[in-house]
Amino acid sequence: MRCHNVLISTQHSPDVTNEEIEATLIEKVVKKVIPAEFLVDTKFYMNPSKSFIQGGPFADAGLTGRKIIVDTYGGWAPHGGGAFSGKDPTKVDRSAAYYARYVAKSLVHHKIADRALVQVAYSIGIAEPLSIHVNTYGTAKNGLTDHQVVKIIKNNFDFRPYNIIKELDLLRPIYRATSQNGHFGGKNPNFTWEQPKKELKLL
Repeated sequence: MRCHNVLISTQHSPDVTNEEIEATLIEKVVKKVIPAEFLVDTKFYMNPSKSFIQGGPFADAGLTGRKIIVDTYGGWAPHGGGAFSGKDPTKVDRSAAYYARYVAKSLVHHKIADRALVQVAYSIGIAEPLSIHVNTYGTAKNGLTDHQVVKIIKNNFDFRPYNIIKELDLLRPIYRATSQNGHFGGKNPNFTWEQPKKELKLL
């Protein structure tokens, strides 16, 4: 019905006043993005800390590891909260996230769906995941339901950590590159999770 709050925090030059920043952000950003009819009694919080002169890795150590949304899909996909970096592949925070990407790319590559979100949940001390869930956003092909797509996943992929490490060859010294441009996308041949599985058995 209306936009209640708008918060923007942005780095700025030290010689710009807070008043200038607020006026510019409201005029050049907020009003360009939010239709005027929703800006009714809206509260604006423009740089509420009043100073954001230093940014980046100097001020906020760790562009990776702590910045898990930047490391993944930029807010496009739900995130469980576990960082990847700083962990070896026996930790499913890292390896199962890569494997979920691998599974999703394989589903799309083999035209089982146009889009796929794969979610997996583990318990400490249990190798098999407690839950495997897929959301194809209604894009599954040939009349398949998401429940049936999960069956295809279970018939073709082994989510146990030992297998993930073996199948994706994760014990190589390949992880420095993930701290530069994120963990997904790109054409780095060492990112085995970006290469779809060659063959899938259907139902």
